[in-house]
Parts: sequence; structure tokens; C-alpha cells
Amino acid sequence: MLENYTYNSFTLQLEGLNISKESTYPMFLLLLFFYLFIMVANMSIAVLVFMDKNLHQPMYLLFCNLPFNDILGNSIMVPRLLVDMLKPPSERFISYYECVVQAFTTHMFGATSHTVLMIMAFDRYVAICNPLRYASIMTNKMVIKLTVFAWGVAFVLVGILLGLTVRLSRCRTLITNPYCDNASLFKLSCENVFINNVYGLTFTVVLFTGSIGSIVLTYASITIVCLTSKNKSLNSKALKTCSTHLVVYMIMLLSGMSLIALHRFPQYSEYRKLCSILFHILPGSLNPIIYGLQSREIQRFLSKTFYVM
Repeated sequence: MLENYTYNSFTLQLEGLNISKESTYPMFLLLLFFYLFIMVANMSIAVLVFMDKNLHQPMYLLFCNLPFNDILGNSIMVPRLLVDMLKPPSERFISYYECVVQAFTTHMFGATSHTVLMIMAFDRYVAICNPLRYASIMTNKMVIKLTVFAWGVAFVLVGILLGLTVRLSRCRTLITNPYCDNASLFKLSCENVFINNVYGLTFTVVLFTGSIGSIVLTYASITIVCLTSKNKSLNSKALKTCSTHLVVYMIMLLSGMSLIALHRFPQYSEYRKLCSILFHILPGSLNPIIYGLQSREIQRFLSKTFYVM
């Protein structure tokens, strides 16, 4: 193990997962399977939406942000984790710059998951509460604006988060996590990290309050419209599209909250590590399945894809 106090070292050590030798290969194969499934399923849906003109609708175009986000978030984290699993703990090294990139991508994945689901909720709100104005509001220009908003807000919030961390000098080299994140990075410093903790808390509160608040307001409005409307077709459409969106949102929200809660209990560090991996794997695996069950076009395409495989 590296010396605990090595100032501003550019070589860091990842603690990784503490699993027995007997469990290493089964865990490796399970994680590899999920990673390949995430890549194939999400890429297939993204390709389908862009190729099939019937799916060139705001709902599907906005949804495409989720597959891209899942692919990006898992591609940076999972391959590195798979390689480290086959190495002894004493040989799990990572460069400081690679660690920063991994931390940035990890937090971008989490933040963008919230912002993308917020813009998707707005789309459903317009479709159900203002159906006659839907085409005039949800134009291609609006879809582009919403997409830029989703990624731009996440980029700025995460950029400030990591910017406050990289300014710190480092006196430790051990990352007590399977992969790099902001908390693991600023814990390497012996400086005062009060500002980092305050901004990190503010970042979390703003993101969660914004996403939960927008989802609650949006679906409260949709519920009121459905309860006051006698249009069975409208109610059926609302139930189908909104239930799918809410299931995806709840999976992402519960995964994130579990991870944040476990950070407060050091004695459950192994559960926290496992939860941090599931935070990437679960949404990435379930999103294409859940949306595939909703769309007949996606169902047909995915069934053909996996039949060929």
C-alpha cells in the first residue's frame, strides 16, 4: 500500500471491492453481463429512435438523452472496475487526472439523470394538459433547448463541484471507493474542506429539490386534468406514459438517496460501495426495458436485436 502521507502524488490507489477469491470471477462475469446488456440495449434504442421516422417525436427524442447518459456513465466506471477486480488490492493504481475525469463523469451521470427526467416530465405535462398547443410548444427548437438545458445545468453544477476539489492540495493517496468520486477526492486533502462540504450539500439539495419539486408539480397538474376530464383515451395515454416515467424516476431517486444515506454510516462501507455500483447499473439496465415495454416499435426492434444475438 502506498505511504499514507505523500503530498500531491499523481498516483492514487483504489481500495475497490473487498470480495473473496471465490466470488471474484462470478462477480466479474455478472458485472460484465450487465455492462454488455446496458451497452447493447441503450445503443439499440438510440439507433432505433434516430432511424425510425415514426419515433421522431419530442417524447422519444428527449428520452434519447437517457441512453446516452447511461452509456457515458457506465463506460467510464464499469470497464475500469472490471480490470481492478482481477488485480490484487495492492496493485489497483489510478492516475490523479484519470481519477478527476472519472469523478466528473460519475457526477455528470447522476445530475443529468435528474435534469433529463425533469425535461421529460415537462413534455408529458404539455402533451396531457395542453394537447391542442403541444405541436406549437414542443417544436424541434424547444427539444434542442430542453436538451441543452439538461446537460448544461448538470455540467455547470458538477464543474463547480470538481473545481472546488481540484484546487486542494493532497496529502493522502488512498481512494476508499470502487471508483473515484468528489467525496473520495477531497478526502485526500489535509486542508479545510468546509467550502466543499457546504457546496456539496447545496448541490445535492438544489438538484433533489428541483427535480422532486418539478416532478410533483407536473404530475399533480396531470392528475387534476385526468380527474376532471371524461376523456378515457386521454386518461389511458396519461397513465401509460406517466407511470413509465415515474417508475424510472423512482428507481433513480431511491438509488441516489440510498447512496447518500450510506455515506453517513462508515460501518456500512461495503454496502455503500455496492450501492454506488448499483446506482450506475440499475438505471442503465432497467431504463431500456421499462421504455421498451411501453413502445411497440422499441419492443419489436429490441426483440429482433436480441434474437439475432
